[in-house]
Amino acid sequence: MKSINKFADAYIKSLTKAISKSNFKNLDLSVKEILKTIHKNGTIYVCGNGGSAAIANHYVVDFLKYCKEKTNLKPRILSLSNNIETITAISNDRNYGQIFSYQAESYCKENDIIIIVSSSGNSINVKNILKFAKKKKIKTIGFSGFKGGYLKKHCDISIHINSQNYGISEDSHHILMHVQLQYLIKEHNKLKY
Repeated sequence: MKSINKFADAYIKSLTKAISKSNFKNLDLSVKEILKTIHKNGTIYVCGNGGSAAIANHYVVDFLKYCKEKTNLKPRILSLSNNIETITAISNDRNYGQIFSYQAESYCKENDIIIIVSSSGNSINVKNILKFAKKKKIKTIGFSGFKGGYLKKHCDISIHINSQNYGISEDSHHILMHVQLQYLIKEHNKLKY
């Protein structure tokens, strides 16, 4: 038991350090961009692979339900990682690198925003949706880990966690997603927070 306690303590310290070194100015910019999208009746699209897909899908749960319950905001939010039938069809008939950009071609429009979650920032499908967004002038927010990769360099607002650990990166992204949401609720609460 001592061993797991020491490990947990070290892990939590690493997590706290990684989050505290992230760019809070960009976190603020990301919240402003999300709010602008909501006010313009745009749609927030989220995507990611693996654990990052789970974080993307969690965005939908919290922003759609919790934000709507606690504020007068009515965010429209959809995950491009959520429809396994569509993802496998695109992967099988085209290629996996197009699973996000192919959907975005049909869905995304002016006043929308795309939030991309990727620890490495270098997945081909991440690169492709960033290229699509740039071409269509759709704003992007990128949550990256490790060295940040392509995502950190090419998204409009980068929220980078400088950690070489998948768990620390993903936990940080998840926590910062909750920070975004709870800050919006605090600022726009229709009740008392």
